[in-house]
Amino acid sequence: MKTWSKHWKASKLPKKQHKYVYNLPAHLRGKLLSSTLTKELRKKHGTRNIRIRKGDKAKIMRGQYKGKTGTVERIDVKNTRAYISGIEHTKRDSSKALYPIHPSNIMITELSQDKKRLPIKQETKKTTETKK
Repeated sequence: MKTWSKHWKASKLPKKQHKYVYNLPAHLRGKLLSSTLTKELRKKHGTRNIRIRKGDKAKIMRGQYKGKTGTVERIDVKNTRAYISGIEHTKRDSSKALYPIHPSNIMITELSQDKKRLPIKQETKKTTETKK
């Protein structure tokens, strides 16, 4: 049985941090899939980062594929990984496979337009401007 508490604050112990993420429900685990936006997209949408989705164009910022770009082919919510087209590694049997990348190492360069996705962010931008 999975045990997860919304009252958990923090711990210095890596095993407790790992256990917390491992036992997260799917609807909260998706929040860990956020990636940073380019400066132009930040100004346009009024947010620093957004959840990565299939169809977004992304640039890899860290690791052996640093600087390469492509479109997001699929998202693995359970393992918190994104798969980008053109970023492949060769397996032992000489076949190609998409390479999993953590979303924190990705910068979104172009968002795939979706009716549900962007209007929510624009509404929050308007409410923060009225509060100031």
